[in-house]
Amino acid sequence: MSDAIVITVDGPGGAGKGELTRRLAEALDFDLLDSGAIYRVLGYAVRKAGLALFDEESVVQEAKLLNLSFECMDDGVHVLLGGEDVSLAIRTEEAGNNASKVAAYPSVRQALLDRQRQFLKEPGLVADGRDMGTVVFPKAQVKIFLDASAEVRAKRRCLQLESKGKTADFDTVLAEIKERDDRDRNRPVAPLKPADDALIIDSSDMNIEEVFRTAAEYIMSKTALKFDI
Repeated sequence: MSDAIVITVDGPGGAGKGELTRRLAEALDFDLLDSGAIYRVLGYAVRKAGLALFDEESVVQEAKLLNLSFECMDDGVHVLLGGEDVSLAIRTEEAGNNASKVAAYPSVRQALLDRQRQFLKEPGLVADGRDMGTVVFPKAQVKIFLDASAEVRAKRRCLQLESKGKTADFDTVLAEIKERDDRDRNRPVAPLKPADDALIIDSSDMNIEEVFRTAAEYIMSKTALKFDI
């Protein structure tokens, strides 16, 4: 396991972490860990089981029993809960807010810590989340913090929802993003923040190609990995 390389990409929701980590993992043939999906699945599982999100003990027990796996398919990475494909169900605004709520419990984060580290295997792992470089993989060879203004992230989210035929109110989405940011950045355990040795990329005025090139060039400067860019 000592030869496995870890690349962490942390940042708030809507900054573009999902697309960047997918591209990096595909380019390097690395495994991908979407830690945000783990918390989204947990929130989904808690609600599906008829449990209350504010019942910390029940949430912890659900976390310990979480039967989660990722499967790469032609249309992207699918998330499976006990064999059920929940990829679409966990990508709603409600699922994102529920994920942020359960992730705020220190006991829940501890219960899922070892589970996340088990995803690491050779040749390497690209880990997407909010505390990948600060808590889960503090010795990662490469750490990136991908950010963007709340307004830009809200606009992206609205466009994403509209592309799926759903209505989206910008002010409502913006308020939800700011609320979640505040909760994530100010939680007592593993708050959202850049690692001291992370490269900070502000994607507010960048497209995905520019973000990918910036990240790839940084990764090559820190490791022996190569990209065709």
